[in-house]
Amino acid sequence: MNLDGLYTRTTVSFQPSLPFDELIINGHEVAGKGLNRVSHILNLVREMAGFKMNAEVISENNFPAGAGIASSAAAFAALSLSASKAAGLNLSEAQLSRLARRGSGSACRSIPTGFVEWQMGTGDNDCVAVSIALSDHWELMDCIAIVSAQHKKTGSTEGHALAWTSPLQAARVADAPRRLDICRNAILNRDFEALANIIEHDSDMMHSVMMTSNPPLMYWQSATLEVFHQVREWRGKGLPAAYTVDAGANVHVICLKEFVKEVEKRLREVPGVSDVLVAGVGGAAHIV
Repeated sequence: MNLDGLYTRTTVSFQPSLPFDELIINGHEVAGKGLNRVSHILNLVREMAGFKMNAEVISENNFPAGAGIASSAAAFAALSLSASKAAGLNLSEAQLSRLARRGSGSACRSIPTGFVEWQMGTGDNDCVAVSIALSDHWELMDCIAIVSAQHKKTGSTEGHALAWTSPLQAARVADAPRRLDICRNAILNRDFEALANIIEHDSDMMHSVMMTSNPPLMYWQSATLEVFHQVREWRGKGLPAAYTVDAGANVHVICLKEFVKEVEKRLREVPGVSDVLVAGVGGAAHIV
């Protein structure tokens, strides 16, 4: 589910006079690992375009980065589209999704519109994301309970590298096709109860792997758990809401649009929640 209220806006300019790639995020120059990841995508674009010019990349977003709100997904989707256009390339949606995936796996899902599925494929060429339903298919909302806006100590990439040290990871991977089928059908059929159960189950499984990896990763804070308890209590009393958490402490609470104001209000009352960001289902990555 792409989001319409949260964005990353990226400008890429290839310049023959630049001695090396430059990266500016939210007004601050970035070097080291962050710049290297961006240059990796730029190198792929340069190879496709047939030139070697370095680039200035200026990016900004309106939500906390590195805090479990898919900032890497948004960043590399925006970078892939902007860089390819700046290089004079006219890539298809599948080609853009593949390129974005090379920067951050989840970024491939931020290219198509609406509700998106990342297809495993048979190899690099067809491991891409596709839209399974347009943004107006189902009026869902994401109320993101901000527990911590701080940059997490262990990033998603490092977390993925540790996953197979957990004795639970093999079972999680083996069960993934079943969970995906349930989630896809719930979206297509607009079955909120089925969606609620499977996204909470999937989120809990992922964090169980993190907690049992070596070394273990614990992203949750006390307020994270309190949101879990509250959301399940609300749903039990008739308020359709469900939680899911990326690699971070902040909680995505999915609800139907007609209940969004009530969900937002209740989340703001949970101790430890400093803010609530609200977004609906968004469209595809695009040039502005």
